[in-house]
Amino acid sequence: MPASVASAHAITGMITRLHDPNYSRWAAQIRATGGCRQPIHLRGRVDHIDRATGELLHRYSTRTEPDRILRLPCKTRRASRCPTCAEVYRADTYQLIRAGLTGGKGVPASVTGHPCLFATLTAPSFGAVHTRREKHGKTLPCHARRDAATCPHGRVMSCIARHGSDETCLGEPLCADCYDYAGSVLFNALAPQLWRYFTDALRRRVAKSSGLTLRELRNQLTISFAKVAEYQRRGVVHFHAVIRLDGPDGPTSPPPAWATADLLADAVRYAASAVSAVVPALADEPARVLRWGTQVDTRPITMNGELSDQAVAGYIAKYATKAAECVGTLDRRISPLDDLGALPLREHARRLIAECFRLGALDELADLRLIQWAHVLGFGGHFSTRSRHYSTTLGAIRVERADYVRDEQITTGRLPLFDEDTVVVIAQWEYVGKGYSLGDALLAAALTGTALPASQTSRGGDAR
Repeated sequence: MPASVASAHAITGMITRLHDPNYSRWAAQIRATGGCRQPIHLRGRVDHIDRATGELLHRYSTRTEPDRILRLPCKTRRASRCPTCAEVYRADTYQLIRAGLTGGKGVPASVTGHPCLFATLTAPSFGAVHTRREKHGKTLPCHARRDAATCPHGRVMSCIARHGSDETCLGEPLCADCYDYAGSVLFNALAPQLWRYFTDALRRRVAKSSGLTLRELRNQLTISFAKVAEYQRRGVVHFHAVIRLDGPDGPTSPPPAWATADLLADAVRYAASAVSAVVPALADEPARVLRWGTQVDTRPITMNGELSDQAVAGYIAKYATKAAECVGTLDRRISPLDDLGALPLREHARRLIAECFRLGALDELADLRLIQWAHVLGFGGHFSTRSRHYSTTLGAIRVERADYVRDEQITTGRLPLFDEDTVVVIAQWEYVGKGYSLGDALLAAALTGTALPASQTSRGGDAR
């Protein structure tokens, strides 16, 4: 649609909405979404029925709402799709992580005395890439080599540039033809499996170091963790994790005296070096053994030290709202039928996605679902996870927020007070769309003080 035509449609839509008799209610719905870029449109009703008599006590229906729909926040975790909803997810994750470090949300404050580490597990090298290196605040040359070798493709494997932090070449291979794109994609696909092997090896190492069997260890110690996956610019994931030692009942019980931070750090380093995942031999290449990278960082978390509980919680929460955007890919699924050359992709990301399509078509790798996860470069795991005993859950935090909103609605008279033991609640909802029309998008931006990019305002629309 030409820009002039789109502008005319937007202005017409704004005028129509402003003159709508239900504009005030529409504006209230938009404010209630908190500035969501792509609110969900629902149509339906909620009935409150007396359990004993069957009498209808109260009914809410979208028939009385503007456009006969209810708009709700999309609640995505991805900041690239909706910064407002992603900020709520980030704040919830922050509270979850920090509760496991300082207490709160059902976790006792005594948890601060439990040994706790911030660990980082990296990916191995799949080829030299442009990088930004610093030492004592001074930027160093990227890959300065006095006697740099020339690769089989005729490129000198050296770069003396001092790259800025925002240069687009960061993460790009020095020689794309030498780069192991298959290894990068397969590592991402098997990273969740490597993490599972790592946690198993961690428990075995702690048990062996303390002279216990695994069964005996469970009766004395619980290893709790919360982790997040972060993409490096070269397109591979690495994991940041808070790992804590608790007693047999989790954070409510202290760990035994022999369970120290030094013992945990030794176990982390050993487990990271001991585990591997095997990719079977393919038609055109031999079997692969994938491992964690050699750079394994373990640092103790302190209340007021260099690595505080606030810093760790903020770091993990920030990356819980991100995916592979920093690599130059898209935040939506890509089909093999799409023309990769026409999509707004970095060349490095384009080749990684093409490798996902190539490997995903092989029967031997069908279980990895590489085609489905091509837009995230093969990684099909959860970006943020926690063990059962680490702290509270995101679900519990959301229920607490919903209860607060419900109590406020009852207090202000917008929702009647019912005895939950004597009332049956029956809800019927239908999804009918999402997003804004062009005119509504401009009004929503003015009402909430948020910017709505063209990619969001031009799709979706009213359900009128």
